[in-house]
Amino acid sequence: MSKLTPVLSAHWDQKDSFTFSGYKGNGGYKALEKALAMEPDAVIQSVKDSGLRGRGGAGFPTGMKWGFIPQGDNKEHYFVVNADESEPGTCKDTPLMMANPHVLIEGIIIGSYAIRANHAFIYIRGEVAHVIRRVQQAIEDAYKAGYLGKNILGKGFDLELVLHVGAGAYICGEETALLDSLEGFRGQPRLRPPFPAIAGLYARPTIVNNVETVASVPSIIENGPEWFAAIGTEKSKGYTLYSLSGHVNNPGQFEAPLGITLREILELAGGIRDGHKLKFWTPGGSSTPLFTDAHLDTPLDYEGVSAAGSMLGTKALQIFDETTCIVRAVLRWTEFYKHESCGKCTPCREGTWWLVQILKDLEHGKGTPEDLDKLLDLCDNIMGRSFCALADGAASPIISSIQYFKDEYLQHLATGGCPFDAEASTKFVTSNVGGVK
Repeated sequence: MSKLTPVLSAHWDQKDSFTFSGYKGNGGYKALEKALAMEPDAVIQSVKDSGLRGRGGAGFPTGMKWGFIPQGDNKEHYFVVNADESEPGTCKDTPLMMANPHVLIEGIIIGSYAIRANHAFIYIRGEVAHVIRRVQQAIEDAYKAGYLGKNILGKGFDLELVLHVGAGAYICGEETALLDSLEGFRGQPRLRPPFPAIAGLYARPTIVNNVETVASVPSIIENGPEWFAAIGTEKSKGYTLYSLSGHVNNPGQFEAPLGITLREILELAGGIRDGHKLKFWTPGGSSTPLFTDAHLDTPLDYEGVSAAGSMLGTKALQIFDETTCIVRAVLRWTEFYKHESCGKCTPCREGTWWLVQILKDLEHGKGTPEDLDKLLDLCDNIMGRSFCALADGAASPIISSIQYFKDEYLQHLATGGCPFDAEASTKFVTSNVGGVK
């Protein structure tokens, strides 16, 4: 297996990769011409045959999702891109839009054509102003070139694309909360069913896909589904972006086939920072169960990570060495989830607050060993009992940290405080807030 497969990131080092002329010079928009010469159902079938799965976390088959849109229903269909990247440690969609926004736009046009949508939206985080400006410019350039608007390439297909800027709510990364926010309401998850494919934006059939998922479509149409399916593993097809951050010598984006291991990625990144060793890491962002050095050779695909007890998620590989206090790290993540809970569900709203209180006490050496059982009981009472997966994400690192590092929790109680020296703790806090190195 080739360790790196640069497709999405192939031209990121070019100074004009984000421009219309730069993208066209690298073969951009050829896939769109090919797609518009196909029947919409044939485009959906190609995506199905490729085995492309959603790159936003859940890994649901993309072509199957597109196929859920009812046809001949005489209703407006909508295509929505989730660019509200908010998971601590996740940083793949933002650099993708910064370096190559046109591949996303081309994927949106192809996807919209496939599901018979004439209106598409990109919901992007309000904090990334420089990326917003770049994506907006790319949209304007695509309109000028005739790739957006009326009668695209003379094929009789119309598409209007709107860039919608969010207000920085983590919960709006959940697709139904995103749709509520897009409609002008407070971003809160909806009760399902009905699912967005039946009643989504403005109660019309809607597809919501992650940035990387949509950006992968042009290469599938251009090179064929068999080419994409030949990359990766049997059930996890294709290439993907792995975001490596934390205590490594050379962090960054590594585009590789699904199924590569952390050991291989660390070799490419120059290993753990000099003089230190791996303690724990996240395979898919802070909302996924933690792994340790015992999982270095776990295949980083959907099946391999799941079999080992975690989730591939957004492929945000946050690396922590032995200077990191596990209790402190988990507390920081839990504070984030408490703050970002929309408050709609009682288990999540109240549960995350209590999780933070107990973890704060444990970090300062207060409480008893029975508090660990109380933590696990709280996690059990919020997991699977909310409208969305935020509560599950808050509980997952806590449960796994107690599973692998229970002795460290007990050591806090035995010493009456954090056993890590002040310098190491300060270094961690200042260099890893939000999961970024």
